Amino acid sequence: MPLTILVVEDDEGTRLSIQDYLDLEGYSVMTAKDGWEALEVVETTQPQLIVTDISMPRVDGYAFLKSLRQRPAWRLLPVVFLTAHAETRERVRGYQSGCDAYLEKPFELDELGAVVRNLLERSQLIQTALLQYSLANPTPPAASRANPTIPDRYSAAFHPKLHERERNVLDLISEGLSNAQIADRLYLSPRTVEKYVSSLLRKTETANRAELVRFAMDHHLVD
Repeated sequence: MPLTILVVEDDEGTRLSIQDYLDLEGYSVMTAKDGWEALEVVETTQPQLIVTDISMPRVDGYAFLKSLRQRPAWRLLPVVFLTAHAETRERVRGYQSGCDAYLEKPFELDELGAVVRNLLERSQLIQTALLQYSLANPTPPAASRANPTIPDRYSAAFHPKLHERERNVLDLISEGLSNAQIADRLYLSPRTVEKYVSSLLRKTETANRAELVRFAMDHHLVD
């Protein structure tokens, strides 16, 4: 399953142009017309990256990002700002709001594609670091501590069916390898590995690589 990117843009032409380009690049693309709608989409689709305009009706890009960063689950989610404002103060405000990249309109789609790829790769490195911390400081899931009678994705009854290749990828993720390293080890393309990782996250209902490895260890899916 491809990585999911959310595109938030009130201009239909720009939104469709970005969507078509990212679709061709192999991503699964969701769209929203403003920050208000985007907050709902984030909850339901759990994207791996967001590309958002700043000037939008109802909830603009700044307010959308502020709301996003207030939620622990989305504090590290990569966000790319798009704007027609080129002033330095606007760029500073964007970075202070928590965006990861800032592209001025009009921009080249190839440049956006390069930014997206770099941010996704960096996100994987961050998740690997969180994984290492999680393994060094194991703690039971908060939901299970609060009420162990409530079944969740960490319960013994929840045991996903994984294909052999998915298990191979999971084994290498547990060793801390990046997608590029896994692709080299298994003689696959990085994009194919991304699809396996997305499938593993979906099947285990985990949000990142750290949670995925913790899940795998709890369910004896890795040695």
